[in-house]
Amino acid sequence: MASPQLCLQNLSIWHPDAVTTVFEGTPPSKSNGKFALDNVNLTVARGEQIAIIGPSGAGKTTLLHTLALAHQPGSGTLSFNGKSPWKLSGHERHGLRLKLFLCPQTPPLPARQRVVTTVLAGKLPHWSFVTALRNLIKPVAPIEAYQALSRFHLQDKLYARVDKLSGGERQRCGLARLLLSDAELLLVDEPLSALDPQLAAQTLETLRQEASKRNATLICSLHQVDIARSNFTRIIGLREGKILFDSQQVTDQMITELYQNTAIESKHDIQPVVTRQDKPMCY
Repeated sequence: MASPQLCLQNLSIWHPDAVTTVFEGTPPSKSNGKFALDNVNLTVARGEQIAIIGPSGAGKTTLLHTLALAHQPGSGTLSFNGKSPWKLSGHERHGLRLKLFLCPQTPPLPARQRVVTTVLAGKLPHWSFVTALRNLIKPVAPIEAYQALSRFHLQDKLYARVDKLSGGERQRCGLARLLLSDAELLLVDEPLSALDPQLAAQTLETLRQEASKRNATLICSLHQVDIARSNFTRIIGLREGKILFDSQQVTDQMITELYQNTAIESKHDIQPVVTRQDKPMCY
């Protein structure tokens, strides 16, 4: 049996207010409730497609960033492709990040850059410095960018400036970058939040097709519970930093318990304390 691509064991990440306890000389711990992720255990095989759901502040974004090797665990362990990233050197950890792609809900795209240039940035991890510099002056692979954008019905924006895009167009522009990467782990945070139902369905189908085509793992956080249930066979329910369920058969009762006394999310998760300044390779 093949070893899992991702394995989290008893993993915890601190909340920002844990900083106060550190200054007061009291290390953050479960007893003072300062965890953004609390004792998370998760195993993922390569090629799986997983949806993460849960109320606002549940820790979905924090979990995705942790899987992207952006947050060092406060306790517990994380392994990716059989390696423990936080036991490696910075250079070795950088090598692991070349195998993943994180697309945040609001991609940090350069406002004055043309769409073609920013989409081609999905290939940056594998370009030489000279090629990357050339791309800033004149796009080196405009046809590839056009093809990626067309899969999200955004090809007419190829030479538009990023600051002229709507919120939904910026989201899809960020996802087009993903298509130009060769990552084997695709981490996507709320990709449908600014899209109408038809575009949302088309966008999610494109992501799932791309993951299947390259046998890549797709882990996607969603606030649309019905879409998660109809498109993903494995769904993780996250609440208050803990996995409430990890199931292939999610019932209405499980959903009710997950969102009990909460509203469907409308804000980003609170960001955890980061003990290093490392960031994911790709956005």
